[in-house]
Amino acid sequence: MEHLKYRPDIDGLRAIAVLSVVIFHYFPSLLPGGFVGVDIFFVISGYLITSIILKSASNKSFSYLD
Repeated sequence: MEHLKYRPDIDGLRAIAVLSVVIFHYFPSLLPGGFVGVDIFFVISGYLITSIILKSASNKSFSYLD
């Protein structure tokens, strides 16, 4: 399996998501919509998984068993 190129922008988005969830848990009145960080994690995961599948499919190396 090939690794994707490192994306610092995705890491930054992940950091923002983590901070929003942590702030929401400890200070809910400070950031009432902080739970959206969980949704951001789902979007990032979907993007990364889809990128891996598309790259494998284009290289003819995609398998449901791997």
